[in-house]
This record gives sequence, C-alpha cells and structure tokens, in this order.
Amino acid sequence: MDSSKLLGITTFIYLFSSLIYMIMFIFRVKKIGLLATVVTIIGFLIHTAGIGMRWLESYQMGPGMGHAPLSNMYESLVFFAWSIIILYLVVEFIYKNKVIGAFAVPFAFASMAYASLSPEFSSAITPLVPALQSNWLIAHVFTCFIGYAAFAVACGTGIMYLVKLNDKGDSPDSLLSTLPSLKVIDDITHKIILFGFIWLSAGIISGAVWANSAWGTYWSWDPKETWSLITWFIYASALHARFTRGWGGKRIAWISIIGFLAVIFTYYGVNFILSGLHSYG
Repeated sequence: MDSSKLLGITTFIYLFSSLIYMIMFIFRVKKIGLLATVVTIIGFLIHTAGIGMRWLESYQMGPGMGHAPLSNMYESLVFFAWSIIILYLVVEFIYKNKVIGAFAVPFAFASMAYASLSPEFSSAITPLVPALQSNWLIAHVFTCFIGYAAFAVACGTGIMYLVKLNDKGDSPDSLLSTLPSLKVIDDITHKIILFGFIWLSAGIISGAVWANSAWGTYWSWDPKETWSLITWFIYASALHARFTRGWGGKRIAWISIIGFLAVIFTYYGVNFILSGLHSYG
C-alpha cells in the first residue's frame, strides 16, 4: 500500500468522523462522542503514516527527488487537513467538549476530499521546482499552515458562536443547549486566533528571509505576499480591538469567518486568479 491509498482512506475516515460528530450534535446522542474521537484519532494516525510514507517514497525515487511533502497544492492540502485535526484534538482535550468537532473536523475532510478528488491536482510525486529547493521550505510552509489550520478551527468556533446566539435557554434539552456557553466559545475563538496569529507571523517572517535568499529582496509585493499581509492585518486588528476595546462575542465571531475567507483566498485564490512568484501550486 502506497501513501496515496493511505491518504485516500484518511479522506473517508474524516467523512465518517464528521458525520458522527454531526449526528451527536443534531440528535444529542452524547454516547457516540467517544466513537467520534476514536475514529478521528485513527484517521489522524493513518494520515500521519501517509505523509511519512510519501516523504520516504520521494527519497526512494532516486537522487534529486527526495523532499518534504509540502511542495504543491495536493501536498499542502493534505498537510492543511493534518494540522486542522491535531489542533482540534488538542482543543477537544483541553475543553472536554466533543460537539466542537461538528464545526471543525469537516474542514479537514473538505481539504482532504478536494486534494484527493479534484482533477486539478495530481498525487504524483514530482521533483521540486528550483524556487522551492531550499532549507527554508519546511520552516515556511509548516509555520504558515499551522496558522491557517488554527484560523480554520477558529472559523468553526466562530460559526458555533453565531449558532449559539439563537439559544433562548427555554429548554435544557434543546439542540443548542449541547453547545458550550457563549463565554467559553468566545474564549476558545480568541485563544485559537492568537495562536494562529503567532504562527502566521512566523510564517511571514520565514518567507521574507527565504525570499531574500532566493530573489534578493525581503519583500516584493507579490500577490501572495500582499494577501498574506492583508490576512495578517485582519487578525491583528481583531486582537488589537479585543485587548484595547474589549471586543468579543459576535464581532470576533464574524472576524474569525471573514479572516478565514481571506486565508482561503491567500492560499488558493491567489495561485489561480493572480499570477506571481508564488504561482507554482
């Protein structure tokens, strides 16, 4: 069994996991929460094995082929999903609430499904293009995608906050009563955004250093760089407003959603809509 098959299996496991989390939330069947977590962990372990196997396979293909599986859109989508799952599992462990999975795990499934099923991307292992032949590849991509994954989870909790706003508290057995309190959801969203912001900042800095070594300039206002900065300012503004003006609740929830839309455009849209130095996905 090769890495592509393992990653394909992972896609279906995340679909199954997402469905269990949603059933648990919609039908308030708390008993299957443990099953959802176990299935997610199994998927994560197979996912990790698939990434590791793909890395090993690249070295087995001969000289000049070996590289970390972070070099194209297919591989980055796979790593994006992996990052989302590990961050979600940490959040679930800290807050002891499995309902959050219904709002977070589907992002990982969507990323894996798009990577596996889209005709735009090939799962074939190819040599690194010259621009990516650098020791900075792992540092830059890893930091950026940990940040992106955090923003995906924050988007999920932001949506959860807006859904919870409709809870009138009429019945302890209502659907929305199974969600954490608004205060807890707001706290989770804020902390995840802060975590993602730190990693995105590290990603931008490492990218600037890499750009200087590759192109002789730290910043060239390439479309990807520009949109990365726009995304950074969206989250920086949210954190600044929270610390200085006490912003929270609905405002931060909406910013988490808008910010993630900026992340998607920075990550995907720029590559296919705007041409630039980063358009080798």
